[in-house]
Amino acid sequence: MTDQEGAGESRAPVRQDFGAGLFLIAIGLFALWQGWKLPLGTLRSMGAGMLPLSLAVMLCIGGVALIVSSIVNKGEALEAWSIRGLVFIVGGVVTFAFTIQSLGLVFAGPLSMIIASMASDEFNWKEAVIFSVILTAACALLFKTALGLPIPVNVFW
Repeated sequence: MTDQEGAGESRAPVRQDFGAGLFLIAIGLFALWQGWKLPLGTLRSMGAGMLPLSLAVMLCIGGVALIVSSIVNKGEALEAWSIRGLVFIVGGVVTFAFTIQSLGLVFAGPLSMIIASMASDEFNWKEAVIFSVILTAACALLFKTALGLPIPVNVFW
């Protein structure tokens, strides 16, 4: 390679998979740190820390796999982040957390899903409402009916 050929080249861009892998590892390490003192128990009698530890380790392994994949395969370059996605996704989660006890799943579910759906540039009110109502009904059937969990489905029930 001559000097002129190398002069026009810039550094290789950071790949989306590489960034996602680092993010998963960071979340996994944070979960390990937070759940470190929870009792693990045994496989026959699992403690409070067994599931968090397992999920944290799987997140770290998935992150490493993404990083290796990004090195081996050329994927899309990491672009600037949109604050819109972060605001609406976090907003949907926070809305659900604050409304599930007072409004019940019937109202909190669709409300939080519609808010989270606004994170997409392709947001469509009709699709968001239909999706959120169907998914909320499925969640109510699963958690309340099938599993018998004490989740408030509706404030009137």
